[in-house]
Amino acid sequence: MKKTGLLAAALLAGAYQEAIAQGCSVCTQTAAGLGASSAQGLNSGIVYLASIPLLFMGTVGYIWYRKSRTAATEE
Repeated sequence: MKKTGLLAAALLAGAYQEAIAQGCSVCTQTAAGLGASSAQGLNSGIVYLASIPLLFMGTVGYIWYRKSRTAATEE
């Protein structure tokens, strides 16, 4: 069952790869048409928007890791 879910996730990621990569090309084309300061602002905005979900996932992962370690030592 676990292998089937992993295979399905890999197939879905492969199917949408072109759509995901297209977003990167849109940002690249937009940044190429802007001036230096505007391109820097665009890059800063992308980093800002990406940092919030990454921070959330990192926090959840850290809490999960800590709870799994404490559960393993209690056994």
